[in-house]
Amino acid sequence: EIQRIFFPFSLTIKSESDQRQLATGVRRRPLHPAEASPRSAEASESRTMLRVCILLLIIFAPLAATDSTVAANIPPIWTVAPFVLLLLAIAVMPVLKPHFWHRWYPAVAIGLGALTAGYYLLAQNDGLGSLIHVGFEYLSFMALLTCLYVCSGGIVVGLGGTGRPWSNTLLLLVGGIIANLVGTTGASMLLIRPFLRANSGRLQPYHVVFFIFIVSNVGGALSPIGDPPLLLGYLRGIDFFRFFQLNFFPWLLTMSLLLAVFYWFDNANRRHAQTLAEFRHLPALQGWSHLGLLFLGVAMVFLDPAKVTWLPTIHYHGHDFSFLRELAMFAIAGIAWKTAALKNLRINDFSIEPIREVGFLFVGIFLTMIPALALIRHAAESGAIMGFPLTPSTFYLGTGLFSGVLDNAPTFLAFLAGMEGRFGMDVAAIGHSSDPLIANSLAACASAAVFFGAMTYIGNGPNLMVKAIAESARD
Repeated sequence: EIQRIFFPFSLTIKSESDQRQLATGVRRRPLHPAEASPRSAEASESRTMLRVCILLLIIFAPLAATDSTVAANIPPIWTVAPFVLLLLAIAVMPVLKPHFWHRWYPAVAIGLGALTAGYYLLAQNDGLGSLIHVGFEYLSFMALLTCLYVCSGGIVVGLGGTGRPWSNTLLLLVGGIIANLVGTTGASMLLIRPFLRANSGRLQPYHVVFFIFIVSNVGGALSPIGDPPLLLGYLRGIDFFRFFQLNFFPWLLTMSLLLAVFYWFDNANRRHAQTLAEFRHLPALQGWSHLGLLFLGVAMVFLDPAKVTWLPTIHYHGHDFSFLRELAMFAIAGIAWKTAALKNLRINDFSIEPIREVGFLFVGIFLTMIPALALIRHAAESGAIMGFPLTPSTFYLGTGLFSGVLDNAPTFLAFLAGMEGRFGMDVAAIGHSSDPLIANSLAACASAAVFFGAMTYIGNGPNLMVKAIAESARD
């Protein structure tokens, strides 16, 4: 019954037929025994969830009460347990318990996030401030994703044929380039649906994996628009074209290798695409007004108090938080939703489920990763990570590995804080420095945050979005 009370709008749309059934009000008969589970099974699941939450509270409460590091506001190592559990659940549960996961993932994410939030409220000196700061970051994150997702849903890109190795490789190259103009999120939302349509009938997991590698991550390493970590660096004073100077040759090498490996995989795929006839002769682009809204949403990113001083803000604990930018993004998403052509939404197999899934999961991710990021930042500011001195190699490997299991944007900021402590200067000065050691360290952090963000679904915002869209488009 907990699910019915707190998540009454829970649904999973897997195909266009499901959407038609929902639109007509006719429910399909269950095709799988798990879908027809009786009320007793639901009650059993409810009891299981309650037992798990109570058990975790029993474990965490005494630890929080007796912890000796609270005065320094440095969380103990055990506080990363909810984050680890959430990562494991995201990776394992869809495979082992798909029915349970698709029904209960909102409760799992919010429940584990609530454990971390409870610790910070009860045991940290400034826990409320940390939670409010993360809340603003989550709001900005979801405003951008929602805006770009809804706007792209009204845009239909016609590829004019079926997927072939050379055309797929070209599309990934183009996607990687335009990611620097509309962001990796914008490029991913714009191209993932036509990419899936073109390869219908021959689609394999490597198609989605390489799309995430190239379009959703590596491609956006050349400009602050491209990827959130670089945008945060720009907003803190690094020159707009600095990342192009630092990352161009690593970007060129990585893109070339990824495209070559993808072509080799795709050329070995002997299955023929079976694109539906109605999709083979689509115009090159439909939904020009929504393309304009997409670019407008990307432009809203630069309405940041750090650069636009006249912008009304909320000042809290030494930070200025924008709210007009987020309101504008949600307004753009609303306009895009209201004005979208139903034909375009149908062609794109558009549903709200992917953005809903990302919204719930990232509530838990943003909350549970607070102590993990705090521990990384503290270690970096001390001049060493796990005993290794902070050199360009350490910055590269450290930023990269943690970007793979944490969101890459806050990880990049954590290691920038380490660079400030290591070199005794602020981020703006680091960005302008011509010292080879400082420049190499900044290049290492920037490229690693972007490249390694592709390691997991939570490394970068578009990753989970692309996964959710691909799953909803499966036959």
